[in-house]
Amino acid sequence: MTVIASHLYRDGRRIEEVPFHAAAIPARETDFIWIGLHEPAPDELAFLKKSFGLHELSVNDALNPLQTPKLSAYDDQIFVLAQTAKLEGDRITYGRTAIFVGDRYIITVRHGSDRGHGELRGRLETSPHTLRHGTDYILHAILDFIVDGYLPIVRTIEDSVLDMERKMLDSFLDRAQIKRIFRLRREVILFQRVLDAMLDLCGKLVHLDLPCLDVEAKPYFRDALQHMHRVEQMVGGLREVITSVFEASNLLEQQRQGTITRQLASWAAILAVPTAIAGIYGMNFENMPELKMTYGYFTVLGIIAASCTVLYVGFKRAKWL
Repeated sequence: MTVIASHLYRDGRRIEEVPFHAAAIPARETDFIWIGLHEPAPDELAFLKKSFGLHELSVNDALNPLQTPKLSAYDDQIFVLAQTAKLEGDRITYGRTAIFVGDRYIITVRHGSDRGHGELRGRLETSPHTLRHGTDYILHAILDFIVDGYLPIVRTIEDSVLDMERKMLDSFLDRAQIKRIFRLRREVILFQRVLDAMLDLCGKLVHLDLPCLDVEAKPYFRDALQHMHRVEQMVGGLREVITSVFEASNLLEQQRQGTITRQLASWAAILAVPTAIAGIYGMNFENMPELKMTYGYFTVLGIIAASCTVLYVGFKRAKWL
């Protein structure tokens, strides 16, 4: 059985645990039931579909592993599919949380997400005054809970990128670090797509008139939308940081290569002088000046040494060496 929790609430207080096989829409208007499932089997969702009158399309969406975040309204119920995220090493893995919301019931179905709602449920139960407003307030709390899970991902990746930036100033980025930058950039771009879909979902909750949603709950969903915008801005800033690190690395590498090139050119110019002189006096001609001089050999060595010294000092002052 994949049922994590199944509880009946009255006036914002938990009354009793409801067996899954007996779960149904409460008869009293002040009551609602909250059922939480994790990786349910199709037959379990089929039972809930029959007991609560869930729309067939929403049940299919809840079982579809490729379904992106969405919001659908069906008569007196709404269906929300939110995407959860978790960082594993340098890779962001995604899960799904399907939420069926009616006047007197809310059903959450988690796929691929290990972050349960037990802590959230306990926190909400400490405030019966808020919980008594109904299922739409729980929907807001779950969405806010999911968005909170995005923040550690952004901060962890940001810390990793800033650490690479510090190392980059001291030495070249090696092949593994460059591959890691591209891998992180790819993950952030994919994460941005998820955030865009979640922003659209939260925007609909704020701006559309939907069944089962109290008008007074709009400010709560507006708060969740603002929360999403803050995360999106952080991710946008993170993308800029990753790009700037890569560009700065390229600039520094080009600068270092230019310095090495200038140094090689300087030494080549210095060595060209003795090479030229030695080459000239290595030619097999009889009538060449200074060949019969007593100190001709030492004079040529002195000229070579003086020329190399002058060039070396000149290149040093020009900061090419």
